[in-house]
Amino acid sequence: MKRRDVLGLLAITGALVTLTGSDGVPRGHTATALLETGEDLHRSLWQVFTLSDSKQTAFQAVRKQLDVLTKGLAEARTAADRARLCTMAADLYQLAGELFFDANRYTDAAQCYTLAANAAHAGGDDDLWACAMTRHAYVELYARRAPAAQPLLAAASQIARRGDSALSTRHWVAAVHAEAYAALGDIDACTRALDEAEKVHSLDDHSHNGGWLRFDGSRLAEERGACYLQLGRPDLAEDALTAALAQPLSLRRRAAVLSDLAVVGVHRRDVDQVVQYAEAAIGLASQSNSGFIGKKLDGLRGRLAPLMSDGRVSNLDHRIAALSRTA
Repeated sequence: MKRRDVLGLLAITGALVTLTGSDGVPRGHTATALLETGEDLHRSLWQVFTLSDSKQTAFQAVRKQLDVLTKGLAEARTAADRARLCTMAADLYQLAGELFFDANRYTDAAQCYTLAANAAHAGGDDDLWACAMTRHAYVELYARRAPAAQPLLAAASQIARRGDSALSTRHWVAAVHAEAYAALGDIDACTRALDEAEKVHSLDDHSHNGGWLRFDGSRLAEERGACYLQLGRPDLAEDALTAALAQPLSLRRRAAVLSDLAVVGVHRRDVDQVVQYAEAAIGLASQSNSGFIGKKLDGLRGRLAPLMSDGRVSNLDHRIAALSRTA
């Protein structure tokens, strides 16, 4: 990935979202085109990202659109135009952050999410702002810095309460907050947050947009299972994860559930279960070249020591090690 290009655009866009336009001066052609078609294009880019087994296939298109967006922001003149272009920047930089996150480039992802949060604030969209903050918190969680995720999620929760009550933003923030509580070992707070997230099922089908806000409650079984696993309750985790596996899942989500079920097998000292689920997850990781899946399998690998006397587990350990270096 041409990281330096994107990081350079980050600096330029970060400056542009803080500037005011010049009323009375005609806007440029790029800004006009973006205001007419940019939002539809960004929705299509999110769709490509969501449906692709290998997320990095979307990078070049996102990179080119970031360049167009930077030019459009520079041409913004009125406050209304600038606000709309800022929200487009917040949308697109969240997608860029997702691409970096999938490649395990957490610092780059965090920079994208920070800019997205600033741009959403400048554009006056609280739900978009809260989602950027929540994605930033995810970076901290997967970097195993749960205490650093807490203030981000607390702020995201406050911002989401100011947003559109018909959207699922606040429920998604609660679901991620549950993961943070689980990482900190607080089972009561985790349970309360999961129960709050479950309230998303009371909303209608228009509560999410399929792009920067995709939370519809369909992930809650796997998220509940992952939380219980963090809290040292593999019995509860297995029920939730098995229910999740029976649902239609994207390749990346299925690999995450399979990895967690393999961890449950480690807790039970069930080598057959470990091998069954880990083999399936490794196969999906090979298809996607996803750093996110590699990270999940690394977490499993770190727990295999008690079972290493079994040759099948030792073989898994070597295969995961090789996969992590190429993901």
